[in-house]
Amino acid sequence: MSEFSTLQVTRGEHVTVRLNRPEVRNAIDQAMVDELHAVCQELEQDPKVLVIMGSAPHTDDDGREHKGVFASGADIAQLRERRRDDALAGINSGVFERIAKLPMPVIAAIDGYCLGGGAELAYAADLRIGTPDLRIGNPEPGLGILAAAGASWRLKELVGEPRALEILLAGRVVNGQTALEWGLVTRLVDSAELESAAAELAGAVAAQDPLAIRLTKEVFHAPRSAHPMVDRAAQATLFESPAKFERMTAFLERKKKR
Repeated sequence: MSEFSTLQVTRGEHVTVRLNRPEVRNAIDQAMVDELHAVCQELEQDPKVLVIMGSAPHTDDDGREHKGVFASGADIAQLRERRRDDALAGINSGVFERIAKLPMPVIAAIDGYCLGGGAELAYAADLRIGTPDLRIGNPEPGLGILAAAGASWRLKELVGEPRALEILLAGRVVNGQTALEWGLVTRLVDSAELESAAAELAGAVAAQDPLAIRLTKEVFHAPRSAHPMVDRAAQATLFESPAKFERMTAFLERKKKR
């Protein structure tokens, strides 16, 4: 990948993307959207697990301590200037939907503020882990707009309608413990351990058969009306894959040695 101005990208067994606009708490602007599209393009061509993170806690040159932050939302300065045609173009929703549809799973590792568009980016991930300092919510109506980049429908699928409506209509910002209790995240770890926890989770996914993971993700997100035929078609593909025979043979051989 080429160098980015709003993202820090690390590639290995999985790909880690750090949102990198710390001066504005990682507010999502047009440049970040464009660069996220570029990351998606590469991962569509070379599928790997994606981890998305924000800024880690740090101390600046003046000795001031800064907490971690995922993303404080969309860039308000740019958002204020957008008009009807921009809304219809789905600038943020388009890239979040592309992230959600990546072939391999996406993990959001969330610390600190995760608001507005930042929360909608996290909702688009397949898996979410957080820290006790997590603060997640959608305050868009307070700015005269609605959460139109996925929260209005993804959030109720994640936490149920009553809780989703409290976030979307009353502007409730949920802390890490509540996010865990509501199922918005599956675990909480200290900020210092967030990156290693995300890498461990990404490694656990990457250790599975890649084709089985890709098809599991597709089947999981298929509409109810597509089941059970979509399950059978995916399994038929996997039943003919070399990896199925290799992995099952290895399992049986290990079992013999016990």
